[in-house]
Amino acid sequence: MPSMDIVSETNLEEVRNAVDNANREITTRFDFRGVQASFEWKKPVVTVKAEGDFQLKQLCDMLRSQLTKRNVDAKAMSIGNASATGKNWSQQVTFKEGIEQDVAKQVVKLIKNEKLKVQAAIQGEQVRVTGKKRDDLQAVMRLVRESDLEQSFQFTNFKD
Repeated sequence: MPSMDIVSETNLEEVRNAVDNANREITTRFDFRGVQASFEWKKPVVTVKAEGDFQLKQLCDMLRSQLTKRNVDAKAMSIGNASATGKNWSQQVTFKEGIEQDVAKQVVKLIKNEKLKVQAAIQGEQVRVTGKKRDDLQAVMRLVRESDLEQSFQFTNFKD
């Protein structure tokens, strides 16, 4: 019987590379000349630092574009609240690993509501989907990609 796993993984090495590229981009941008702005990578959290709230938003957009260039889904990124200390602002950006229980339940419910001839079961931080036809599994892939669940999903362990 064909089966596959729906997982949510982030390649942290690519995230580190994107942070390095974003730090290089800061040095070349005119609007950040003479401004103390930086990205700090401490696995799996990126700390964004700048002198103003508006600059923090610009830095988050820069990081998002660098992640896109490195083929890391920006949905995996979770931006925390901005905090000010004196004239410096900082913000934590974390990256989601694994599918949380409530999101996994939403995925299973989404699959069951579509009335496809597959079984979906939650196994830890992943969802295992089995069916009689390969086409049904591909329909599940399409359905999960098109859903708006605020998380990036990958499909692994596809067996025929």
